[in-house]
Amino acid sequence: KEIIRFEVMKTMSTIPVMKTICIALSLALLIGCGSKKAPDEKAFEASMDSLNNQAPKINDEVVTALLDQIPSPLEISMMLKQSGSKYNSSILNSPDNLAKYNSNYKKALNMGIYGADLGYTNIYGQNMDGVRYLSTIKSLADDLNLGQFFDIATIAKLATNSDNLDSLLLVTTQNFNAINHYLQTENRSNLSILLLVGGWIEAMEIMCQVAESQNFKNKEIVDRIGEQKIILEQIAILLSFYKSDNSTAELIKDFEELNKIFEAVNITYTYKESTMKIVNGVAMIEDNSTTTITITDKDAMAIKGKIDSMRNKIIN
Repeated sequence: KEIIRFEVMKTMSTIPVMKTICIALSLALLIGCGSKKAPDEKAFEASMDSLNNQAPKINDEVVTALLDQIPSPLEISMMLKQSGSKYNSSILNSPDNLAKYNSNYKKALNMGIYGADLGYTNIYGQNMDGVRYLSTIKSLADDLNLGQFFDIATIAKLATNSDNLDSLLLVTTQNFNAINHYLQTENRSNLSILLLVGGWIEAMEIMCQVAESQNFKNKEIVDRIGEQKIILEQIAILLSFYKSDNSTAELIKDFEELNKIFEAVNITYTYKESTMKIVNGVAMIEDNSTTTITITDKDAMAIKGKIDSMRNKIIN
């Protein structure tokens, strides 16, 4: 099967980005540390509904390169907490909605969404809520025949202690790559993309909700919303490979409409030569280039409106 490759543009963020963190699963896919259980191939094939198993195989490096650029739900949640925003469970997708998701399309998207929500509960130390999201994510993973990658004991141990954040991020990244590789070999790469898209939409929803609660006056949060313009373009390219699937086609249309709204956002990169300085006897290279994001309150409100609409279609 032909392997599709393309270059992914580097994001020029005004805020430091934790690289190699996957948005789609946040803490959710802390999968299978040492798990050796073999998947039930026939059950997996039988469980697939309208998702197109003839979709093109996308090179693992392409997906990884995109993930490298996307700010994770953990990073976003940390930024929101540092901004003084209080924990608000009402902006998350309730675990009670789990029974609504009866197609693999919905299950994959909402697994990504619940992963973002779990990251949010972790940063705010809301362990009781976190346990509910863990259980919900595990149910979806089992339904998608991904449960063999999912080590609930390891997740619970790491996710209930914020001191384990570095380990959490490392395990998350490693294991998303394992899931992505597995789905690629099963010609189900579209599931990887749906997991990623769900997490990105939920991270955007959380940011937009907090930005609105502060009347779009917090420049750091609004700029972070605006800089997603670059990531949006890359996600749209990945989704375009699955336009023959009816469910995904509707999602692609929504992304096209969102992209039109983002056209009003301007991102300007100004190059300045790097300089070297000595810090504690160690030579350091300092990047003096800057990125300016121009986004108005009106733009941010329009983006929020479209994100709200897209998310509502997914979670209801």
